Amino acid sequence: MTTYSKKFFLLLFIAAAMTSTVLGQNARSNGNSAAPALLPFAVGETLTYEGKMRKSISPGIAIADLTFTVTRPDPDGDFVVKADARSKGTLTRLFRFSFLQQIESSFGASTGEARLTKKHDVQKERVRDSLAVFDYGDRQVTYTETDPNDPMRPPRRIASEVRPGTFDMISGIYWLRTKPLAVGSTFDMTVSDSGLVYKVPVKVTARERQKTEIGKVWCWRVEPQVFGPGRLIEREGSMIIWITDDARRIPVRSQVNSSIGRFEIKIQSVQNLKV
Repeated sequence: MTTYSKKFFLLLFIAAAMTSTVLGQNARSNGNSAAPALLPFAVGETLTYEGKMRKSISPGIAIADLTFTVTRPDPDGDFVVKADARSKGTLTRLFRFSFLQQIESSFGASTGEARLTKKHDVQKERVRDSLAVFDYGDRQVTYTETDPNDPMRPPRRIASEVRPGTFDMISGIYWLRTKPLAVGSTFDMTVSDSGLVYKVPVKVTARERQKTEIGKVWCWRVEPQVFGPGRLIEREGSMIIWITDDARRIPVRSQVNSSIGRFEIKIQSVQNLKV
């Protein structure tokens, strides 16, 4: 599997959550790193999505189920988001391709910054386990990847410089939901994936009404610039994310446009929302 394919499927996995990092960056820009008094989420909250691939004017074919669950098992009070994405339907039957990605992202309750990222990545017969450790004292993220099917294979290791306020691909999602958005706002977010660190420009381009499985809701339209030279995906493409403009702050839809087609990720259900 090429690096592009690996990153692209991960991108689909986190598309519903990607804007999280944006608002973490906004918090730092305003000099406010304290946790908000009222968080719009609680332990046990579960968000479920379905991913579809579309070509031309076709209605789309279902390719994946995605789930995000908030836990807080860390004795130091850090939050942990458990995320799961797995292939389904036509992708498996017709294209004979399957994938499973399970991620645990630990992040500080007061800062939102990433602390630890665990991944279990399966793509057909290829299996990889990885761990990213964020050490802000030493200003370094250390990434280690192993092959559980070949324990004698040397681990792949990557280390990069990081500064406080860095996020992984999942950790920012709930931090985002604590912050205001406005049409015309622009941000630069810092995100680390597989031991590398990227700067991603983000724009809030509109406030739009969306029809979803959880009702008709007003949303902010957010566009992270993840495609292009030197960015997360070094090819042409675009991403749009819609997050509700209400107290729940839920990412309800994402659209990824690329050379291989258009992908739509839409929310299917919510559980244990904070009242």
